[in-house]
Amino acid sequence: MAGRLSQLPLPWIPDGAAEVARGVGLESLPDGGGAVWVHGLMTFCWDGGDEAGRRLAAVQLAELKAATQQQIADAFGIGIVTLWRWLDGYRRGGLAGLVAGKRGPKGPSKLTPELTEKIKELAAAGKSQAAVAAATGVSTFAVRAALGRVPARRPAPGALGAADGTAGGEPAWAQDELPVLPGPVPRDGERALARYGLLGEGADPVFIPGARYPLAGLLLALPALAGTGLIQTAREVYGRLRNGFYSLETMLVLLVFLALLREPRAEGATRVPPSALGRVLGLDRAPEVKTIRRKLGELAAAGKAADWQLAIARRHAQERPDTLGFLYIDGHTRAYFGTRQVQKMHVARLKFPGPATEETWVTDDRGDPLLVVLAEPSSSLAAQIKTLLPQLRAVCGDGARPVLCFDRGGWSPDLFAHILAAGFGLLTYRKAEAGKDLPAIPGSQFTTVTWTGDDGRERGYDLAETEITLPVTSGEHKGEELTLRQVTRRDKDRQVHILTSRDAALLPAPAVIWRMTSRWREENYFRYARAHFALDALDSYAVTPDDPARLVPNPAKKTASATVTAAKKDLAAAGAAREGKLAALRSPAPGTTAVITNAKLAELDAPVDAARRKLDAARAAARAVPAKIPLSQHNPDMVKLDAQTKLLTHAIRMAAYNAETILARALNGHYARAGDEGYALIREALTASGDIIPDGGTLTIRLDPLTAPRRTRAIAALCDQLNATATRYPGTQLTLRYEIKDHPGTT
Repeated sequence: MAGRLSQLPLPWIPDGAAEVARGVGLESLPDGGGAVWVHGLMTFCWDGGDEAGRRLAAVQLAELKAATQQQIADAFGIGIVTLWRWLDGYRRGGLAGLVAGKRGPKGPSKLTPELTEKIKELAAAGKSQAAVAAATGVSTFAVRAALGRVPARRPAPGALGAADGTAGGEPAWAQDELPVLPGPVPRDGERALARYGLLGEGADPVFIPGARYPLAGLLLALPALAGTGLIQTAREVYGRLRNGFYSLETMLVLLVFLALLREPRAEGATRVPPSALGRVLGLDRAPEVKTIRRKLGELAAAGKAADWQLAIARRHAQERPDTLGFLYIDGHTRAYFGTRQVQKMHVARLKFPGPATEETWVTDDRGDPLLVVLAEPSSSLAAQIKTLLPQLRAVCGDGARPVLCFDRGGWSPDLFAHILAAGFGLLTYRKAEAGKDLPAIPGSQFTTVTWTGDDGRERGYDLAETEITLPVTSGEHKGEELTLRQVTRRDKDRQVHILTSRDAALLPAPAVIWRMTSRWREENYFRYARAHFALDALDSYAVTPDDPARLVPNPAKKTASATVTAAKKDLAAAGAAREGKLAALRSPAPGTTAVITNAKLAELDAPVDAARRKLDAARAAARAVPAKIPLSQHNPDMVKLDAQTKLLTHAIRMAAYNAETILARALNGHYARAGDEGYALIREALTASGDIIPDGGTLTIRLDPLTAPRRTRAIAALCDQLNATATRYPGTQLTLRYEIKDHPGTT
């Protein structure tokens, strides 16, 4: 404006006017109208009740560029999005585009008093709603309205007063019908800045009020996701991403949303519309496969995935310390079906060995994943648990004494001594020595006892309790003896022995059985995660060379052992043949004679002596062959799959699973079949459409009804619980508020 004048204008506004910008003021008039002053001149004015004139003043002030759009919106008590809508209406239809149309039915109501009475009479006569509608010429909805069976519309939450530029105390978005799937805010300028690294880490989320947004239900997961600490710990460990359009928070929320949509791999983004996903991210469109891979690669290059896993586990321990009394540990073999040379190991569910990667998982006492580490190839579960002890101590804290629960794969008295020395408890199955059976407990010592688990169900067990002493024969604690409780369960004449270091006062005998059998919760997680979260997916094609000095079984040793076995068989066969021939000489046929001379015996012994010399030579050769050799001598081309990317995606999918589990458990008491259908209901709610309404410091998500009234009521109860958390949308100051529309025909 100053460029059009010969001298700078005076920044003068009258007394009583609120300053909008330098030299621009907004004055409230006695009749309820208002006036806009620009550098001492009353430029725009409107009478009380003239909403179109008020909107025109705001629009023209924005067109004049005497103040920024945000300053104008603040002065007129509206949101920036409302001002954008007014500008768009003015540009499309002029002044007529600023006049709010009549809401609701445009014609007179068909439900006259006479027709209403007739409807009530027909309904009282026992006719159905459809029959009444056909007889009176109205819809079934009008029949329900006449009978008073249509619920009143609930007032919108967080309604704003007249200071926000609305009538009747309703927010701006309630004055006009929400547009269905409005276009996103243009972000071309920000994308251009990001292309040259001038935007910063990422664009801020901006939401447009609108109805029927697809995938709006995904926003239900954000309070539960905040409870997992995924985003906060990522910021602590990684800091920030390189300058670009998509920030760290946006990428993590996107990847969790994709996992909840059952498209957890980067390639899954091709099966979700980028515009639909972008709307719930507050962007014009979501990143696609190439960008997702590049961002994951940037995080993987930092080499901090294991630190992030530990940080998430510590947050889990802080948020839910009551779930860490028992930690279930188990190995998980992730099969590989590619063409690279990867270490082979036994894959239990395939029942044969194959290329694979071994992982060690730790879950809490409810089976929720806590931590995962990648194990060294060919290492035993006992060795993995031993290396995991310092990390578990860092997660649980110095004063905690959780019980570590694992199966027979971790049997090792040396490991048990390490666990007890580290301050942990122990719970595992007893394993017999090779070729021996465990001593049976006399039947007279068994007693039937009951125990009620955390699921509220009572179970009965036939138990006997004893105490054993276990010697440690190797390792740092060699020579020590461990005294452990043994609880034996008898089931159909079969005895199962379980060992624990926890005394009976803290862990009664039936609780030992309950906690040990609850180990299957971890297996249930593996099964669910494989089916829904691509637990075993190959998330990166990158590989690293395997350690050439790593000792691996020597294939020549197996060949030498086979040669020894064959020589033993030849010796046995030669000895049997000698004995047969000697027996024939000693028992000649009737009427014949046989003379056994030294020469004949030497002839019979010759094959046996030759077989024995062959066996001795095979044994000597086998002893000379080392049992293990460096990997460089066996298979120098062997590689290891990328560990950093896999740990990253594991962390994201664990957070998605835990968030889904938190929501499913919140349905208890509000949904009759929550135990059986809770996860299915949450999956339906997460994919539901709905309205997204930003209003001041609140982002309201109003979901469309679900497939059944009982499901809608359950999600309504869930929304009340989520609202109590007052969670903010990541990267913004918007507090999330959840609602769900009433199911048609219900209250």
